[in-house]
Amino acid sequence: MPIRTLALILLLTLGTASADDWPSPQTREVFSASRDHFVRIVPGTSWGDLRGFQGASRGAYATAEFFRRDSDGGYRSTARTTLLNPVAPVEFMVANDGRLVTLDNWHNRGYGTAVAIYGADGKLVKAYTLADIFSAEEIQAFPHSVSSIDWHDGPAYINKDEKTFYLMIKSGDDLVIGLESGNFAYCRTRGASYLCRDGNDASRWGAYGEMAPTR
Repeated sequence: MPIRTLALILLLTLGTASADDWPSPQTREVFSASRDHFVRIVPGTSWGDLRGFQGASRGAYATAEFFRRDSDGGYRSTARTTLLNPVAPVEFMVANDGRLVTLDNWHNRGYGTAVAIYGADGKLVKAYTLADIFSAEEIQAFPHSVSSIDWHDGPAYINKDEKTFYLMIKSGDDLVIGLESGNFAYCRTRGASYLCRDGNDASRWGAYGEMAPTR
């Protein structure tokens, strides 16, 4: 085999391997912008429920511990819940009223529960898989690696209004989810038009006001 061809194969192989190289899940804490609330997420041990880990042991899912600041400046535990993540979410955010948003699954970005909203009491408000938001054709068009789907490429944050979660899917395409209702609007900018939909039907688009996720 020519040296140049062998080098190209090795480069592609290394690139594929590194695309699925994940750091070990760790216990993490995230505070709200006001610092009045924080959530601690402890990784689960249900490796067998992850894509690519078939045959591995199944156990407890990730847990979230909710804390609120008291008048003395200290924090006290207010709730504890089991998340929909077998091991851990990739990212999570906490609103000023203590609501929790989780994004993706560790080692399985885009598979399983893609986004979930929990109330400050730890109760699930709404959870979505990619199939709930996108059509099969749209999902197929996202870049795929060995264990993940690269379905968003941009910032993810709780908006300043503290009522909605924002995720940039790609330039010109946004996902907005109401923290109280759990409803979503998938929107895209095309020229002067900003059209949205609240389901996975790629043929049905309308004005944002008709499907505002805070309703």
